[in-house]
Amino acid sequence: MNENKQSTQITQLEEQLDHFDLSMRQAALQELAELAQTGAVKLPQARDIANLHCHTFYSFNGYGFSPSHIAWLGRKLGAKFMGIIDFDVLDGVDEFLDACDVVGLRSTAGIETRVFIPEFSQVEINSPGEPGVCYHMGTGFSSSAVPEVAEPALKDIRHRVSQRNQQILKRVNQFLAPLSLDYEEDIVPLTPAGNVTERHMVQKIAEKSFIVLDDPVQFWGEKLDLPLEDIKMVLKDQNAFNNLLRKKLMKRGGVGYIQPDETTFPTVDEYHAIIRAAKALPCAAWLDGTSAGEREMESLLDLLISKGAAALNIIPDRNWNISDPAEKTRKINKLYKVVELAQDLNLPVLVGTEMNAYGQKLMDDFDTPELSPIRDIFIAGAYFLYGHTGMERLTGMGYQSDWANHHFGDRKSKNAFYEKVGRVANPAIAPELIAGFITPDLSPQQVINQLDRLND
Repeated sequence: MNENKQSTQITQLEEQLDHFDLSMRQAALQELAELAQTGAVKLPQARDIANLHCHTFYSFNGYGFSPSHIAWLGRKLGAKFMGIIDFDVLDGVDEFLDACDVVGLRSTAGIETRVFIPEFSQVEINSPGEPGVCYHMGTGFSSSAVPEVAEPALKDIRHRVSQRNQQILKRVNQFLAPLSLDYEEDIVPLTPAGNVTERHMVQKIAEKSFIVLDDPVQFWGEKLDLPLEDIKMVLKDQNAFNNLLRKKLMKRGGVGYIQPDETTFPTVDEYHAIIRAAKALPCAAWLDGTSAGEREMESLLDLLISKGAAALNIIPDRNWNISDPAEKTRKINKLYKVVELAQDLNLPVLVGTEMNAYGQKLMDDFDTPELSPIRDIFIAGAYFLYGHTGMERLTGMGYQSDWANHHFGDRKSKNAFYEKVGRVANPAIAPELIAGFITPDLSPQQVINQLDRLND
């Protein structure tokens, strides 16, 4: 096959990675992996870089990436670690973990949603303008399925989100008349498993307006109360226009916005119960340290740790990649302080870029002067989470297991063990081989010794 044909083939296969048919995605990934083995696709050697917070098209990915595509992307970028986090669902977990096996990548997977924290009910935390409401995560899942006892609560989260979205769309439709969208017909088909987000609704609103309206520029100028020249300017950047629509229509102060209360989202305890039932890890999420709640971060983390939180998630790019020098200095100092606090509290730090909007980085640059002082902490967190994920997935001996609770009496020693597992475990070794050699009768040191032997 000549070079041009092969390049076209690779492009087509990468596009197929985002097909809504899982079998199509799996076939494309397998073929790409085989092309890499023959040298037709050149892949870099894996380095100590990680993106453990990538949303997929099961919630919303700004690039349209599936779990399989994110696995392939990580391998193409030379990352040692990739992790997915989807809003409100675990639909992509099995696909992603399996895809990472195919390409030889260290993998993690989880879920993010908003919860209500009663103890902080009067305080804004990391969801602007919404006291008591907190973006919160579970990570280190080993399967898309959860134990039967947790299924109703997980389905309830999805139901609450769907009902809220439909209420928002109803308000937006009333405001945008004669432009109107049907939730089931127009929006649900935008996602492979029906998990709609605000970003899906905004995307379809923008798209449909330029199909059905005679003069969309005039329409948006009137609806958004902006000069036509401003509308024309922002329309040159589709992502900027979508962000403007979301702000004006759905975020706080917008026509479709619904102020949440203590009944809108699950409580943090209800959410942790789902995560712990699945033997995964409750994980706090830090925004930027500026809200009233995050100015009391030690108290907040102490509370969440008492409820089972085992790690802290950070999106570094929004805390250092800032044009205003004074604001940049302020945010970097807060970033360093929260990382130091996490270390003091024995919370591994997990980082990523989100990718839930076009333009967000595909990978953080840990070598920048701003991040290099804390890069080793980020990498240690990635090894820790990978160590837990592999142990739970392949042996049932993860962080929340009876085996772990028997052998470790505190978070510090438990964290150190799973980080060491992550460093020793080789993703190139067949999963069934690890499952056969690592058994619950082994001590922690014997587990490490067995993994060392498998590497020989």
